[in-house]
Amino acid sequence: MLYSIELEQALLGAVLVDNQLIEHVIDFLRPHHFATPFHGKLYELIALFHDKGKMANPLTLKSSLPQDDTYDDHYLASLAANALSLSGIDEYGRQIYDYYQRRSLCVIGDDIKNHAENLKDKNPLEQIEEAEKKLFDLSKGHGTNTQTISFQTALIEAIHHAELAYKKTSQVVGVTTGFIELDQTLGGLHPSDLLIVAGRPSMGKTAFATNIAFNAAKKNLHHKGEGASVLFFSLEMSSEQLALRILSSESAIPSDYIRRGHLSDDQFTHLMMTSRDINAVNLFIDDTPALSIAGLRNRARRMKRLHNIGLIVIDYLQLLEGSGYRGGESRVQEISEISRGLKAIAKELHLPVVALSQLSRAVEQREDKRPQLSDLRESGSIEQDADVVMFVYRQEYYEGRKEPQPGTDKHLEWMAEMDKVRNKAEVIIAKQRHGPIGIIPLFFDGRLTKFGNLELNR
Repeated sequence: MLYSIELEQALLGAVLVDNQLIEHVIDFLRPHHFATPFHGKLYELIALFHDKGKMANPLTLKSSLPQDDTYDDHYLASLAANALSLSGIDEYGRQIYDYYQRRSLCVIGDDIKNHAENLKDKNPLEQIEEAEKKLFDLSKGHGTNTQTISFQTALIEAIHHAELAYKKTSQVVGVTTGFIELDQTLGGLHPSDLLIVAGRPSMGKTAFATNIAFNAAKKNLHHKGEGASVLFFSLEMSSEQLALRILSSESAIPSDYIRRGHLSDDQFTHLMMTSRDINAVNLFIDDTPALSIAGLRNRARRMKRLHNIGLIVIDYLQLLEGSGYRGGESRVQEISEISRGLKAIAKELHLPVVALSQLSRAVEQREDKRPQLSDLRESGSIEQDADVVMFVYRQEYYEGRKEPQPGTDKHLEWMAEMDKVRNKAEVIIAKQRHGPIGIIPLFFDGRLTKFGNLELNR
């Protein structure tokens, strides 16, 4: 039997005796969690009276409750008169909620079975995605609760966030990127934010995103307030290739040396030690190709539920697919659906989502190759949906392709220019909804595909 009338009566009796006790359970226990509809209605009324500063007892509640022969005046009076231990209300509430979850699981299971047996119903993949959504909502306590909250509640959350920021010794409020000046400008990566990292090919945007993901996951081992468990969707590279990049970056051994086995005994020993050091990092890689936005959403929900991930990184946005249900829609419309979907995931899971994006070839036609917001490829909605837009830019890449004839004066000038830009990169913050824009200089080691703090690498 997946309910307990006695538990519900014990809880309601306790809060009728002392209305203040409802504050122990109001945060997680909702009227629809009660198996008996009348108990749910009674609980809702007691909460409403308490919120308005009114006394809730059998007399004051009488006129507000539906007339029912089973639950009359005497029933309310008996609840209060027979109240058990008032100190046990927390446990009463949690057991009632536990029963509710078990009943809900049975309903979801029956629903899955009925849909699966109906061959005319939605295809299996859609049914799996719907089931994942229901299970995720149940695990987070959403159920059928409304998502509407009062301004007062939102204000309390905002003040709480400001207080945490004020008390922190570092300037990172959200998840760290591992780059000092970037963290100072952004305040870290904030929950519910969609951050777009864009760049032309060979600028290092995948390396930059990988560095951020690993830095956040590594920080989480020792400083959980600034780090996070990370889910990395690698739609272009395999998980093995991504792991090789990280191993190369952390061991300071070029990946082509590792791949071909061109290692000294000391290098091999160092590589093994590095792999042991980073093995405990909570970085999860999903390298499923041609993933739909719906599929990504459900995988993210599952990982949030199982591993409490605090950051999602996607490489890269244009390799995702839309729902595919609206035949004939343009790629621009599909990208719009994907960018909206990523922002929705950030809000639903309350974590930052970093998505890489390609830039149009228009950049290459200009004298100044630094990207602009208008260069975002295929859809203006990417800019609209994003809370932060960053461009990865390396002048060294373009200068390296201008080499004049060796031995000439122009070649000497070119070498001097190359010295100025060698191992330097820029992260251009072109949009930040809640902060300043600007250019962040970084160090870049092409052999290790690794970004770093410029001041620490001079």
